[in-house]
Amino acid sequence: MKTKAIALFSGGLDSILAFKVIAEQGIEVSGITFETPFFSATKARMTAERIGLSLAVLDITAEHLRMLKAPRYGYGRNMNPCIDCHTLMLQVAGRRMEEEGADFLFTGEVLGERPMSQGKQSLYIVAKNSGYADRILRPLSARLLPETEPERMGKVDRTRLCDIQGRGRKRQIEMAVHYGITSYPPPAGGCLLTDPIFSRRLGDLFVHHPDHAIRDIELLKIGRHFRLDEKTKAIVGRNAMDNETIERLADRDDALIRIDSFPGPTALVPGGGDEGTRLLAAGICARYCDGPRDRELNAGCLRGGNETSLMVLAISPEGAERLLV
Repeated sequence: MKTKAIALFSGGLDSILAFKVIAEQGIEVSGITFETPFFSATKARMTAERIGLSLAVLDITAEHLRMLKAPRYGYGRNMNPCIDCHTLMLQVAGRRMEEEGADFLFTGEVLGERPMSQGKQSLYIVAKNSGYADRILRPLSARLLPETEPERMGKVDRTRLCDIQGRGRKRQIEMAVHYGITSYPPPAGGCLLTDPIFSRRLGDLFVHHPDHAIRDIELLKIGRHFRLDEKTKAIVGRNAMDNETIERLADRDDALIRIDSFPGPTALVPGGGDEGTRLLAAGICARYCDGPRDRELNAGCLRGGNETSLMVLAISPEGAERLLV
């Protein structure tokens, strides 16, 4: 019976090379990748299509959010729970491996390439906590790591695996030439949880709105965010694209605010707020519009299909800065 493996596939060079190393041993490989509001599968989809890898894309948002709010091994520099995130991915992939009757999983991880998540101890912890430790192979560093079940059983030839370690890319680039790989994405992470501004906004959302929806996370990706009070915030567009996205994501109960007669941002107050917070949001709008700062401006406020007018002065730069999330 032909050996089958599932690749955890990101679409980066390391995952392409891991696929090549395993596939050239005559092993049947299918890929799996994941998406949440914090990272997409776009790169993996494009790369898999180019190299002829059959790829399943799984949305793991619900499980990922539960993990993210209380990661066992904590966060990195921002809100990136890399060890717990990798563990979750391997757990999900392991379940699929069992469903499909595959023999093992493999990843493109390289020993020591990322200090927090790819040290020897971290790789061991992730594999152990996934529940599939003996069936997880890291082909690019396998000869530096303990032998796994597929190697012991002769399903994989360990001598044809690699011993790459560290952050240098020389060996990978040489392998890319060997395999005729001429196009591959840069080694950027692409996870919003490593971004300090997004992480700050997400932390604020978790604290003030524990009953948040996915839409609230999508809103974190755009505009400027202002904490108006303990229950209310405003999202203010930076440009026309932000304004369009804010209007598209607005619900009927939200308040949408714009300054009349002058170009400027659209502000969204999720849930609508009260009269005081709507006035404050309008003042922030006035701060960033092209109107004068020394007189009251008229703002239109749309909520529940009804539009009202608010007369406001632009908030001071210092006032806006104090409210900025």
